Amino acid sequence: MKFLSVCSGIEAASVAWHPLGWESVAYSEIEPFPCKVLQHHYPDVPNLGDMTKFKEWPDADVDVFVGGTPCQSFSVAGLRKGLDDPRGNLMLTYLAIAKRYRPNWLVWENVPGVLSSADGRDFGSFLGGLAILGYGFAYRVLDAQYFGVAQRRKRVFVVGYLGDWRPAAAVLFERHSLSGHPAPSREKGKEVAGTIAARFGSSVDMTQTLQAKNPMAVAQPVYELHSQDSRVRELGDVCSTVSATYGAGGGNVPITLMQAMAVRRLTPVECERLQGFPDRYTDIQPKGKATPDGPRYKALGNSMAVPVMAWIGKRIQAVDALL
Repeated sequence: MKFLSVCSGIEAASVAWHPLGWESVAYSEIEPFPCKVLQHHYPDVPNLGDMTKFKEWPDADVDVFVGGTPCQSFSVAGLRKGLDDPRGNLMLTYLAIAKRYRPNWLVWENVPGVLSSADGRDFGSFLGGLAILGYGFAYRVLDAQYFGVAQRRKRVFVVGYLGDWRPAAAVLFERHSLSGHPAPSREKGKEVAGTIAARFGSSVDMTQTLQAKNPMAVAQPVYELHSQDSRVRELGDVCSTVSATYGAGGGNVPITLMQAMAVRRLTPVECERLQGFPDRYTDIQPKGKATPDGPRYKALGNSMAVPVMAWIGKRIQAVDALL
């Protein structure tokens, strides 16, 4: 599978999908530090830069198109007029890039707030745009804490398939998730159990929809990362070092940790583990100098969670093989 990634950041998609044998066609990232991380780890993959200049990009065969664009309000009229010439709205730009490359699969990620933005009209317009382009789609909120990392991180994932909604639904929904038995809820502010039942499937069974197998339990505290106030709030038992099965990276900027009565910063390595990245993935030591912590925190905070992306990738691969 060949994939094109936009709003690439430090490439959670590549960390998740390269082990599946997938190939990066190109990236699109403009932030200086993430660009250096991409150059360090993937020197042979072109970074095409500003995604709004996609008309200047080279032609390529793309099987999967992935990205998580900022949510900006736009009208249905703007959507209908803007697919050929999107101006400033990265949601529209994402759709326009999909229109150009026509991949069989789309993966789009955003914060849960997108579901209620403009009373749902923004998200509805995005889904309408996918339909206009001929994509069937499914969407679901996935929480990283159930995929082997020690943080609560809910994100909306949209999967699209060219011409049919059923393959997309088979990727995102397991049979038991449709049984009408939701997971137990917890009141906000209450303590969370220190053991996470991580449902990260390494094998899949596609009878009606894919079902993840091989659950693994990760004994560790659960954290919640905040981007706006640069804090990490501990939600369960505290341990001195976070030891997640996968690693770090993922959407907000984690900085401090309450430990007993003391306050200390989470180290960048701990943040990498929280997001599922390998240790020292962002420690690129530019020009032989020490890598500053600040850009590492920001880049990891803005990334997707690697194990969630790996789960989606495995399920796309399984469905695609059946098709």
